[in-house]
Amino acid sequence: MNIKTIVLAAGKGTRMKSNKAKVLHQIGGKPMLQHVIESARPLSSEVVVVYGHNGEEVKKKHSQFDIHWVEQTEQLGTGHAVKQASNNIAEDDIVLILYGDVPLINSSTLHKLITQVGTKSMSLLTVTLKNPMGYGRIVREGNKVCKIVEQKDATDVQLKINEVNTGIMAVHGKHLVNWLGKLNNSNAQGEYYLTDIIEMAVTEGVSVNTVQALDEFEVQGVNSKIQLNELERYYQLCKAKALMNLGATLADKSRIDVRGELTLAGNDVYIDINNVFIGAVSLGSNVHIGPNCVIENAIIADGVVIKANSVLENCVVGENSTIGPFARLRPGAELAKGVHIGNFVEVKKATIDEGSKVNHLSYIGDAEIGKFVNVGAGTITCNYDGVNKHKTAIKDGAFIGSGTQLVAPVTVEEGATLGAGTTLSKDAPANALTVTRAKQITLNGWKKPMKD
Repeated sequence: MNIKTIVLAAGKGTRMKSNKAKVLHQIGGKPMLQHVIESARPLSSEVVVVYGHNGEEVKKKHSQFDIHWVEQTEQLGTGHAVKQASNNIAEDDIVLILYGDVPLINSSTLHKLITQVGTKSMSLLTVTLKNPMGYGRIVREGNKVCKIVEQKDATDVQLKINEVNTGIMAVHGKHLVNWLGKLNNSNAQGEYYLTDIIEMAVTEGVSVNTVQALDEFEVQGVNSKIQLNELERYYQLCKAKALMNLGATLADKSRIDVRGELTLAGNDVYIDINNVFIGAVSLGSNVHIGPNCVIENAIIADGVVIKANSVLENCVVGENSTIGPFARLRPGAELAKGVHIGNFVEVKKATIDEGSKVNHLSYIGDAEIGKFVNVGAGTITCNYDGVNKHKTAIKDGAFIGSGTQLVAPVTVEEGATLGAGTTLSKDAPANALTVTRAKQITLNGWKKPMKD
């Protein structure tokens, strides 16, 4: 069985009040269209995306996927959109039709849908709503679907029907191509409606099997920023519940955002309020994350404590290390076990070995710091000469006094001590004290300047 997925993604989304294509707006840090593509991929299907508005940007944002792109230059309805991809449909295909602005469709639901398709049957995804206002109603005779009636065309009796059409369906390729050729736009909107093929199926003796969506959010489309936000909050609540089911403790399930893949590599993780996780983040056992942190593409080992208001990006933190509060680990920061990075410390493209401490108001960039090094408050690695970056090396057991500037390239040898206020421009020898200070003088009789 060859499965082909056609994703309709050509709409501009006027009500989004945005210059970018509607399907590029994000849920959980990913474009809506990406969510749909990723739901279709487990079905081992070939994906065809019908694109239109801002099409080149849509294609660029999804270049990591193997997709056949088909342009719809005019938006003349869902039937017209699917017809643009008809040259890609073989007679023996099972064609799954999805929508780029319905991002939370589940792979398991789609699997159920395609199993209901045969040479004499098609399948339709429906959902039962307490308030079906605005949706096309599923009209049945007994248990059999006979047609879909749009809200404006429904009788008073039909308006009481709570089972509605989602637009998502799976159809045998031979039937679909045939029915697409019969569609017309003789309606108030002058558009070609894909839903018209339901009556064609019934007329030709093709049964319409239905599958119910898990809930209304799975099939909810996005046409406005309000709906986008509603789906975002639902998505984040699902992520939060999944984390708790895996054993994480959340201070508040409503105040966490996962914009990528957050992996729990161990047990007893605690996550305080207002934390944002971006990209691929892994948390080990007994990790404690304080409030208001942003963690992106990071590997956090067992026993790490990340204190409030810290930002970690493209970094690795070794076990039993402590970060923050108000610390920043920039790309390339790699910390071994038992490292302390304190308040208002920034680390960039630097390795810091076991047991070392950078506790206060310091910048460590383009550096290699050995084991059990103490870096005093206000230390700066002067790594940039205006053109090139240079490296600072601090060997095991060194002690860097407060207010020190390390003018790279420079090395502090093992066991060396730098006195407070030192500006180091030459290598500091091992097991010795190195100090650079101007002579202190006092000017007697000096008077403060006065305002004019």
